[in-house]
Amino acid sequence: MEKRLFNFSSGPAVLPVPVLERIRDEMLCLPGCGASVMEISHRSKQFIAIQEAAKQRLIRLLNIPAEYDVLFTQGGSRLQFSMVPMNLLRGQKGPAQYMVAGTWGKYAIGEAKKEGSVEVLYDSSATNFDRFPTDDELKFRSDAAYVHITSNETIQGVQFQRDLVTPTPLVCDSSSDFMYRPIDVSKYGLIYACAQKNAGPAGVTVVIIRKDLLQRSSDSLPGYLNYNNHSKEDSMWNTPPTFAIYVLGLVAEWLENTIGGLAAMHKINIEKARTVYDAMDRHPAMYLGHARKQDRSLMNATFRLPSEELEKAFLSQAQSNNLDSLKGHRSVGGIRASMYNAMPMAGVETLSQLMDEFANKHS
Repeated sequence: MEKRLFNFSSGPAVLPVPVLERIRDEMLCLPGCGASVMEISHRSKQFIAIQEAAKQRLIRLLNIPAEYDVLFTQGGSRLQFSMVPMNLLRGQKGPAQYMVAGTWGKYAIGEAKKEGSVEVLYDSSATNFDRFPTDDELKFRSDAAYVHITSNETIQGVQFQRDLVTPTPLVCDSSSDFMYRPIDVSKYGLIYACAQKNAGPAGVTVVIIRKDLLQRSSDSLPGYLNYNNHSKEDSMWNTPPTFAIYVLGLVAEWLENTIGGLAAMHKINIEKARTVYDAMDRHPAMYLGHARKQDRSLMNATFRLPSEELEKAFLSQAQSNNLDSLKGHRSVGGIRASMYNAMPMAGVETLSQLMDEFANKHS
């Protein structure tokens, strides 16, 4: 193809063009290395500098306090579903409390149950995961090992857009909205995010953990599954995903230097989401949103059309308009527009225009 599509894929997802251009320019020979970043040793001074630069940019962007450690791991959120309870639940007297507001929260609690006592804090399955809880719906235990939430459910298109205050460590799966806005890291015990949604390519998972929680990790755990090992070895207990960390660092640099930080990114994300949701709301008979309005995700807009025939026609027209990967998840169908940080405003404006034209033609 001669030009790039507007890529609405839910992940692996769109990356900033300036980052891709820099990867292209440095792929064959990373400056100062004489080799590709994929060829140099993870123990080399060049890669150690790359990893440390990525770590420090995350610390600045998220204003991460000194009492937290930043780890680069592998295995995605699927592995974290097991690592979190292995490290934080085993040996604790109280249960872990889990919020289940979508598919990924459901998977997370399923893995946690294999490791210890688990209590459902909130479950919106009765309404097909169309909303997140209000504060008064959440009853926290003072003896809980931790509270686990998924901040953004990509499949259902619902999102927590506030930071909870909990009496016990708050653990957040932030995989699909990592670095989309400023957050108060001090309110969390642990934050984890696979990078391929919003922060880089598949292959690296960021774990931000309060250092005192590392004491819960038992020496009886398999080596890779022990957070302490990753912390002590500065994310080099095994060979890290060097290329993915390199790209994550470039994305963080783009956020910091080009966008101007997470507050600026948040404003852009609000405007992108508003553009799509306004088009939905202009044509409520054509576009049937899944999420309740107050819980709509800024990252993933999900909706259905009145019939499968119309959905197929809409997707076909989208392809003709340079709009790609808008088909909803196979488990729910419909349409899903993923508007991660790197999605340009031109992409959502083109989608909004198509939504207006399609609704006017088929109403």
